[in-house]
Amino acid sequence: MARPPRFTTDQLLDAAVGLAAAGGPAAVTMSAVAQAVGAPSGSVYHRFAGRTALLAEVWLRTVERFQDGYFTALDGADDPYRAAVRATRHVVAWSRAHPQEAALLLYGAAEFGRSDWPEAYTVRADAGNGRVLAAVAAVADALGATGPQDRDRIALALVDLPLSVVRRNLRAGLPLPPHAEDLTEQCTAALLGPPLQPRH
Repeated sequence: MARPPRFTTDQLLDAAVGLAAAGGPAAVTMSAVAQAVGAPSGSVYHRFAGRTALLAEVWLRTVERFQDGYFTALDGADDPYRAAVRATRHVVAWSRAHPQEAALLLYGAAEFGRSDWPEAYTVRADAGNGRVLAAVAAVADALGATGPQDRDRIALALVDLPLSVVRRNLRAGLPLPPHAEDLTEQCTAALLGPPLQPRH
């Protein structure tokens, strides 16, 4: 009977997250991940075809975990206004609960070598991005957005605003302040304006 692997894929990716958060994507190498968990380099190569695959996997696992919670927060077709506010709070709350992952996502997929990813990874990334755009568009439609400016305002409220709150603090090496969620919610509400009658 084959012995179970000593190190799981998630353990290796967790180590990669820590390396990326501390030193950026350049710090994520096969040997550095192996050293971080005390594994032989062969263990890392057994799980990932090379550094490109490792970078793709650590990026995609992180962004997909974030997106899962974001989609759950946006799932409020009965009250799109509350769903929008809840989603922006999620961005901040998730970043507070997962500071290393949030720091990793500040870099963007391009800095994790997206241009060199095999097609399967780029398809997976594009699918996630497409879901976000579709979800935001659905909220905009439900809130009665009637033109490009209204849709841009709602995208600003749901995406750019909460990310700016997170980015400003994390890039300065500061923890998110206790009021970050409330401040984000207040600013989101101001951008969205008074609750509108949802479209049916």
